[in-house]
Amino acid sequence: MSRHVAIVTDSTAYLPRTAVERHRITAVPLTVVLGDRALEEGTEISARSVAQALQKRRPVTTSRPSPTVFADTYRKVAAAGAGGIVSLHLSSEISGTYDAAVLAAREAPVPVHVVDTGMVAMALGFCALAAAETAEAGGDIDEAVAAAEKRAAGTSAYFYVDTLDYLRRGGRIGTAQALLGSALAVKPLLQLADGRIELLEKVRTASKAIARLEEIAVERAGGGQVDIAVHHLDAAERAEALAQRLRERVPGLHELHVSEVGAVIGAHTGPGLLGAVVSPR
Repeated sequence: MSRHVAIVTDSTAYLPRTAVERHRITAVPLTVVLGDRALEEGTEISARSVAQALQKRRPVTTSRPSPTVFADTYRKVAAAGAGGIVSLHLSSEISGTYDAAVLAAREAPVPVHVVDTGMVAMALGFCALAAAETAEAGGDIDEAVAAAEKRAAGTSAYFYVDTLDYLRRGGRIGTAQALLGSALAVKPLLQLADGRIELLEKVRTASKAIARLEEIAVERAGGGQVDIAVHHLDAAERAEALAQRLRERVPGLHELHVSEVGAVIGAHTGPGLLGAVVSPR
């Protein structure tokens, strides 16, 4: 049995299924609690179900995987032939997932290097792909980690939401910032900065906010080789339109992924989310 470096991430990476299968990446699911039901993201609850629940003002919360779940995952991956594991996860500033993985790694049967990428969604997904490609080329754990960290350092994530209320409810953005947006009746543009969700700009209308999101993505892409992901929640037409404009305007575009976010991120952003992840290669 060959001993290789395996890549583990979590369900908030929102990687295309084809990429997960091609690179044999394992994604540990986070949990969405809808009413009194705890459901695994990706298999037991859809983003659309979460959007409908939020629109009806039903309580929706999320929780990290337990250390036991990670420990079981690491054992299974090792049993399948891995000689080491790189475990890449969403920002520890917005989830306890990284901490759970660290606890489990201490008891793993093979070396496990757990990385807090400071990212989420395909900003995390691109890090996982970079690590996987390095491992497949014969890289060891340290080289795979370095590839992921380099990708994370260069990746930017920006997104538009119809309201900051869902982020405020879940504690993912400060109450003062949320109330400021509501009081001024503005449409917020946000970014991931130092692993946290922060208000980037305040724009007067949805159409202007989306146009500004496009401009920021184009500026960030520059002229080099770059991968882009466009995410949405219950806004497929907006997402496809933005993706098409980016295809036309980004000369160095290598790959472009368009996808609806999963239930966990959807629970905190609400319907109408439109995001752009820009990741130089």
